[in-house]
Amino acid sequence: MKVWIDQDLCTGDGICIDHCDDVFVQLEDGIAYVAESGQPLNDPGGSGSLASIPSRHVESVIHAAEMCPGECIFIEADAAPAESIAAVDQPAA
Repeated sequence: MKVWIDQDLCTGDGICIDHCDDVFVQLEDGIAYVAESGQPLNDPGGSGSLASIPSRHVESVIHAAEMCPGECIFIEADAAPAESIAAVDQPAA
């Protein structure tokens, strides 16, 4: 799973950071950003900064998105590998 924040919608409350400070950071501008490996990903207002969510933080990130007053946290599921999809679509022999 991946996550990004639309900074145009962010209210700067920091609730996301309270829930998961390994994935969310607040910069000098008072707005929240996603981080990966401790580095903020900065593409304000767009999904160009997709941060991978470590499996141990998935629940916290989902909860942060649910609690966000600005509704600015967007979570995207990883696409299944093509070979997995092909295996599912194959009729049983």
